[in-house]
Amino acid sequence: MWRSLRGAGAVSRRGTAVPGGRCCRRRSHVWDWHQALASAAGLRGGNAGAHSRTCATVTMPEVSTDHLDEQQVQLLAEMCILIDENDHKIGADTKKNCHLNENIDKGLLHRAFSVFLFNTENKLLLQQRSSAKITFPDCFTNTCCSHPLSHPLELEENNAIGVRRAAQRRLKAELGIPMEQVTPEEIQYLTRIHYKAKSDGIWGEHEIDYILFVQKDVSLNPDPNEIQSHCYVTQKELKQLLDKASRDEVKITPWFKLIAETFLFKWWDNLHNLNKFIDHEKIHRM
Repeated sequence: MWRSLRGAGAVSRRGTAVPGGRCCRRRSHVWDWHQALASAAGLRGGNAGAHSRTCATVTMPEVSTDHLDEQQVQLLAEMCILIDENDHKIGADTKKNCHLNENIDKGLLHRAFSVFLFNTENKLLLQQRSSAKITFPDCFTNTCCSHPLSHPLELEENNAIGVRRAAQRRLKAELGIPMEQVTPEEIQYLTRIHYKAKSDGIWGEHEIDYILFVQKDVSLNPDPNEIQSHCYVTQKELKQLLDKASRDEVKITPWFKLIAETFLFKWWDNLHNLNKFIDHEKIHRM
């Protein structure tokens, strides 16, 4: 049964309802990703890292966020990890700039992850994104989808430990899962996909997405500003949901649709033998 959080409303960080979602704009210096993208093919390893640390003022499209949810607008200031098409770091930029179609169309690409959490009954935890979300509001999707930040702990790349730390952080933020219940060591990194999708005329996604699996019983306390409903589903129930989406009766996120149509069910059939599907070399272009 879907557990709905409707009625809670959009809630600000101060715990009050947000009627207009207004937030003041903030000007700042951002990474010169235009130059970094143009030079990425010739820069690898230490040289690329040194280049990406060059800071410059970049002209970005002016987009009003006055009509958007306050809490979600505040998150737009987070710094995402910019990468080239081979997932090499080339810099950092705000979540806002990373999700503007105008920048995506110029090649801006960032690192992301998608968590698939199963309970001990082999059911998959799905969520329905809240109406407050800026990209793909109200869409059904996998357990948790977000971005590692340009922070030393989440930039660390050995066995994707930085990404797995970010996943632990967002499982707590979105679903209220206590951090001690899902540690980075319990999160299994399978592979990566590269996809691009528009949410509307302004916002979209362009990501290399790390696919992360967890199987564990956890306690949930979702944030209604992030999630409007959630449910554990069987394979049969998910196929029914996907069938409804194909008839436009419900909406699902594009990355979840791609993963479900290609890899998910064979991974699901092998939850206790996932090692044979681990591929950290290939990036699946979707």
